[in-house]
Amino acid sequence: MVTELVKALTEFGPDIVEATGQTLYMVGLAILFATLAGVPIGTLLVVMDRGHIAAFPPLRAVLAFVVNTGRSVPFIILLIALAPFTRLLVGTSLGTAAAVPPMAVAATPLVARVVETALREVDRGTIDAAVAMGASPWQVVRKVLLPEALPAVVLGVTIATVGLIEFSAVAGAVGGGGLGDLAFRMGYQRWEAGVLLACVVLLVALVQAVQWAGESLARRLNHR
Repeated sequence: MVTELVKALTEFGPDIVEATGQTLYMVGLAILFATLAGVPIGTLLVVMDRGHIAAFPPLRAVLAFVVNTGRSVPFIILLIALAPFTRLLVGTSLGTAAAVPPMAVAATPLVARVVETALREVDRGTIDAAVAMGASPWQVVRKVLLPEALPAVVLGVTIATVGLIEFSAVAGAVGGGGLGDLAFRMGYQRWEAGVLLACVVLLVALVQAVQWAGESLARRLNHR
């Protein structure tokens, strides 16, 4: 096994490096867009709930339905269903860039829910004190809710990033590039066992690195 791995790194090193870069590109952009969309959505799910600082239960119910629907669709189906949208954005439904929109869409509901969970853990007394001092809903969100929940939000985004690494492998198997694509083409179709093993090792290493980085950052941000 070690011999096959060394052989693969020697013979297919440039291909493996390129595929790793593609995976990092897909995951990095997708989690960026998912976070930019998911944090506001998760925040709205909390503040628009009954009895909260910007209560609007009917709109929250609609938003929650959309989020739950997004979470219930398997990624491979979402990848296919969003192909026209992807072509509209990037001009093609194949390749590394084309994998980013469906990955971001798939991760947004997950980020929204973990943000919602994190914000609900903020002490209600702290929120009520800010409101009593005249803080607007936006000020409560910006100066109380998000700062207090930031460590938990970071851990949630870390979980979403790990999920996106898995999504990138699925996207690669259907032409999205990255380690999943290399593992399918070289490791499965041509049965280069060393390449398949290298891809698995790199994916595991990426997951471990992301998890370690996320947990370390969350500990640094936690001042409790």
